[in-house]
Amino acid sequence: MKYKGLSITGIFLFCLSGIHAQQRYTVVSPDKTVTLTIQVGSDITYSLSQDNKELISPSVVSFKTDADKGNVWKVSKAKTGSHDGVLTPVIMQKTKTIADRYNELHLDFSNGLALEWRAYDNGIAWHWLTTSKKPYKVLEEQAAFSLDKEGKAWYPQEDGMFSHNERKYIQYKLDSITEKQLASLPALFEVKGTKLLLTESGLFNYAGMWLRGQGGGKLKAVFPYYPKEKKVTSDRDEQVTARENFIAAIQGPQSFPWRLVMIARQDGELLNNQLVYQLAPPATGDYSWVKPGKVQWDWWHYNNIYDVDFRAGINNETYKYYIDFAAKYGIEYVLLDEGWCDTRDLMKLTPGINVKELVDYAKAKNVNILLWSSWLVLDKQLDMALDKFKEWGVKGIKVDFMQRDDQDMVNYYEKVSKAAAARQLMVDFHGAYKPTGWLRTYPNVLTSEGVLGNEISKFEDWITPSHTTTIPFIRMAAGPMDFTPGGMQNVQRDSWSAIPAEPLTLGTRCNQLAMYVVYESPLQMLCDLPTHYYHEPVAMDFLQTVPTVWQQTIPLQAKVGEYVAIARQAANGDWYIGAMTNWTPRELTIDLSFLGEGNFNIDSWKDGINADRNAKDCKRESGTTDSHSKLTIKMTKGGGYVARIRKQ
Repeated sequence: MKYKGLSITGIFLFCLSGIHAQQRYTVVSPDKTVTLTIQVGSDITYSLSQDNKELISPSVVSFKTDADKGNVWKVSKAKTGSHDGVLTPVIMQKTKTIADRYNELHLDFSNGLALEWRAYDNGIAWHWLTTSKKPYKVLEEQAAFSLDKEGKAWYPQEDGMFSHNERKYIQYKLDSITEKQLASLPALFEVKGTKLLLTESGLFNYAGMWLRGQGGGKLKAVFPYYPKEKKVTSDRDEQVTARENFIAAIQGPQSFPWRLVMIARQDGELLNNQLVYQLAPPATGDYSWVKPGKVQWDWWHYNNIYDVDFRAGINNETYKYYIDFAAKYGIEYVLLDEGWCDTRDLMKLTPGINVKELVDYAKAKNVNILLWSSWLVLDKQLDMALDKFKEWGVKGIKVDFMQRDDQDMVNYYEKVSKAAAARQLMVDFHGAYKPTGWLRTYPNVLTSEGVLGNEISKFEDWITPSHTTTIPFIRMAAGPMDFTPGGMQNVQRDSWSAIPAEPLTLGTRCNQLAMYVVYESPLQMLCDLPTHYYHEPVAMDFLQTVPTVWQQTIPLQAKVGEYVAIARQAANGDWYIGAMTNWTPRELTIDLSFLGEGNFNIDSWKDGINADRNAKDCKRESGTTDSHSKLTIKMTKGGGYVARIRKQ
C-alpha cells in the first residue's frame, strides 16, 4: 500500500449557525468513473456516483462503543492511498489471478475510532477499525443506503434472524420496502439503470449485517445482538431466547467487516466481480493440501438406489456402490450425509456403517470420503471428533444447521475452520449465512449453502428456471454456493410433483448440466442417484470431465432472472460454455473470439427437439470451430446448453 498526502484538502462547509463545520473528502476509482464523497460533521455521510450519475444519495454511517472518547466526529488525521496489485488465490474460483486496484481514504477520529474507504472500478467499500487495547463492547453500527425510490429490488426477504438464509428473491419497487421487510444479504437493486449489490466481507468476531427497509427507497443495516440466553430445542437447533444490548464484545484492536456495494452497468459484470474475495483477510499457513473436486451426494435421494442385489440404505454396501460409481467417472469424493452416525454422538455409528472400512475401500479406488455433522454435536465433540476423522482418513466435513450469524455463531464458524485446517480437513457449511470471503481467509472452506437450492426440489416447486437464472447474479456474487445440481429426473412445470426419494427438477436436462459451468463451487455436488447416472451416459460424458475451479471467467450474455451465458477456462486450457434460460425459449449468438487463434473441437449438449414436452430430451453434437466463428445457442423453455471446447 502506498500512502501519500491527502490529494484533496478537507473542504469546510459551515452551517448557517456558524458553529459546526463539515469536512468533505472524495475518493475516485482508478478508472475515474466511480466517485465516493464523504462528509464529516455532526454525522458522517457518504454518497456514490458513477459516470457523474448519483446512485446513492447522502447516507449516514456511524459506529459506537462503550469505550468511545466522546461522540464528536472530529478527524485527527486523514491520508489517502492507492494500490495496484495482483492476487493469486490459493484455490481458484473464477480466475487464476485477480487484479486488485483501488484508491483509499483512511480517517482517524479523536474518539479513538478509524474509518477506511475504498473505491474500485466496480464497487465501493468501507469498514471501521479500533485501536483500544482494553476490552469494549460495540453498542451500535449504522450503515444507511439512500436509493432512488423509483428503483427496484431483488430482495431476499426473511421472517427473522433465525434462518438458513435460503430465500426467494422478491421483486419490489424500492419505495415499497418498509420497516416490516427484513432481508439477509446479498441483496440486489437497480438504480437509474445500474445494478447495485449490497453485501459484506471479512466477517470475523462480529455479527452479520442484514437490511431493513425504511420507506422511500431508503434501507438501513441491522444486526443480531449478542446472545444472552440460549435454549437447545432439538439435536441440531439452538434458539436465542434473550439478547444483550450490544452487537459484539471485543477484546482489543480490531478491523471490522467491510460494507460492500458492487456496481454493474451490465448485469453480466456481477458474474465476475470478486470484491468479496479481494476485501477478505488473506490466509496464513499452508493450504496446498486442499483439493477441490466433485462429490457424489446421498441425502437428496435418501440412498434410494436400485438395480443392485443388496438392501439399499445407510450401510456400507450402499456407500461402496457410490464409491464404485465415483471411481468409474473420476468423481473425487463421496459424502456420507445425515444418518451415518447418531446425531447426538458422532462416535456412535449407525449399524451397518464402518467409516474406516469405507475410507480404505475408497482410497484404493482414488476416491475420498466426506462426513456430515450437525453443528451442535460437533461443537460439543470438536477436537475429539476431528482427531478421529483424521485418523480414519476422512478428507472433509459438512457442518449443518447453524441458522444464525450473531457474534457467538460467527466465532463458531471460525473455530471450526481453524480446527479443520489444523487437521487438513476441508469444510462445507450448510444451514449457513452467506460467504464473506472464507475462500481467501480459510481456503479449506470450499463452499457453503445459504442459497435456496436444489434440495428444495424434493418438496416444493420453488426451484424454477426463473430462480436459477437469478441466483448467479446475487448469491453467487458473494462466493461459492453449494446449490447441489445434477438432477436427472427433469420435467416441465406442468409435470412436477413432490417425490422426495427420486426428486424431479424443473427445467431441462441441459439446464441442470449448465449449472456445472454457471454455478461456482470448488466442492460441486452430483445430487442424483448413481443408478440414474449409470443410465445416462450422454450426461455423464460431460459430468465426468467438467472441473470445479476455473482460471478464466468471461460473462457472455446475461440478464437477471431471464438468461445467463458464461465461458470458463479450465486449468488444462479447455473452455466450457454454460447457458440457461428462464421459462422463455431463447436464442443467443455467442462470439467465440475469446478462444484465441487455432482450430478447436467442440462437443455440445443442447435441448432436444422435444425438450419442451419431455425435459429429459438432450442431444449431443460434435464438430469444429475457431475464434472467428459465431455460436448459436437455442434453448427451449426452462432450457440450457453446455459445450466443451478443446484445441486440436
